[in-house]
Amino acid sequence: MNTAVPWPADGLVLVAPGGLAGAAAGSNLAALLGLRPLLRAITAADAPDALLTGLAAEPAGWLLSLSLDPGQDLEGAGCWAEALAAWRQPALLLVPVDADAPLPAGCARAYAALLQLRGVPCLGLVQLGGDTPPQPQRDGLPWLGWIDPLGADAETGEALAQALRLRIQLRWRDFSAARPDPPMPDPADAAAHQV
Repeated sequence: MNTAVPWPADGLVLVAPGGLAGAAAGSNLAALLGLRPLLRAITAADAPDALLTGLAAEPAGWLLSLSLDPGQDLEGAGCWAEALAAWRQPALLLVPVDADAPLPAGCARAYAALLQLRGVPCLGLVQLGGDTPPQPQRDGLPWLGWIDPLGADAETGEALAQALRLRIQLRWRDFSAARPDPPMPDPADAAAHQV
């Protein structure tokens, strides 16, 4: 799917409880959103700041699927949630449905709280799988939509995909509009510090 309207920021990081296993979910979501999936093997030994610095040099329109749990302790220090917050990197939370629970409410609440506590600019939650889409009125979480990995019929699937894409794009634009610009140095300060 090709996007006619450019996305408002360079890219998104897709996070999930326990991390994303495999690239299928990220690639499917990237295709839906018209973003370029970045296939990177990330380990606990990788420094988030170095990876995020590298992402700043990537051409706009990417989606990185984080293969680690965003709250997992890293070898250097901290966790990915802290790094995403420090860089003000927009993220989406993908919540797979647990086969033993009809809705992923507990897991969704826990990870949404983790990202909020750390200050990650999370655009919202996307449910992966399950028999029914999430019910936002039940838990008050910022659900954006639902991806049915088994595939609904073509017409229903396309309508759900377009609705999800639109919700994500609107949230991303709202975030970008509210995102504070980096502070600009005061010319008077610069002149005072010259030798």
